[in-house]
Amino acid sequence: MSIKTATVNGVATIEIARPEKKNALTRAMYQAMADALVAVNSDKAVRAVLIQGQPSIFTSGNDIEDFMGSPPRDTDAPVFQFMRALLGCEKPVVAAVNGAAIGIGTTLLLHCDFVYVADDSRLAMPFVSLGLVPEFASSLVVPSLMGNRRAAEKLLLGDPFTGEQAVECGIANAVLPAAEVVAHARRVAERFNNLAPSAVRESKRLMRAGTAEQVWATVEKEAEIFSARLRSPEATEAFQAFFQKRAPDFSKFE
Repeated sequence: MSIKTATVNGVATIEIARPEKKNALTRAMYQAMADALVAVNSDKAVRAVLIQGQPSIFTSGNDIEDFMGSPPRDTDAPVFQFMRALLGCEKPVVAAVNGAAIGIGTTLLLHCDFVYVADDSRLAMPFVSLGLVPEFASSLVVPSLMGNRRAAEKLLLGDPFTGEQAVECGIANAVLPAAEVVAHARRVAERFNNLAPSAVRESKRLMRAGTAEQVWATVEKEAEIFSARLRSPEATEAFQAFFQKRAPDFSKFE
């Protein structure tokens, strides 16, 4: 297992710990993160959650071999259990991002309450370049955060962007030196030890109530199209190119 969990001083930490594979996420890792987030809601010792990667990388996104070996068929798949658990987490979720955050490494940040990124961070949502479509309600949330034109750069062109740009776009709270990100994020999470827990939970619920149904409906719609796209000739070409370490050739497609 490449997910480490621990609760210290009121903060439940979920650490993505697979640096030898650039923290690429497998089905088992999604399931472990989902289970950890579900458990948080009923754990009175937990006041906040901290999601972090490694000093060199947050996550490179899905483990392609694992993903293609058993792609998600419906919203009961581990990746969707993780999405549902993050959306349903009643306690504040703080993310600490070092290095690259690719694909779901970026889209999961859209659903955290606080996001702190390192000055060496690079974020990207390269779904279209893989012949796919956005996921985790990013097709809804990203345009609402930054407007359609900048969202098109991120979602249609898949342009990578810096931590500074993530703050400017509303995805992150602040940029910090790489060595300080996790410690700062933990300090923010620990502040909830001194706040009324039920007031925090109810406030978070109220903040999200207006969009919760729309967000999950978008997740489901994206999942339907994403699943169909996985079987498309464009996606086949993109994944073959990935394994062959070459650029995909989409010139034959209309």
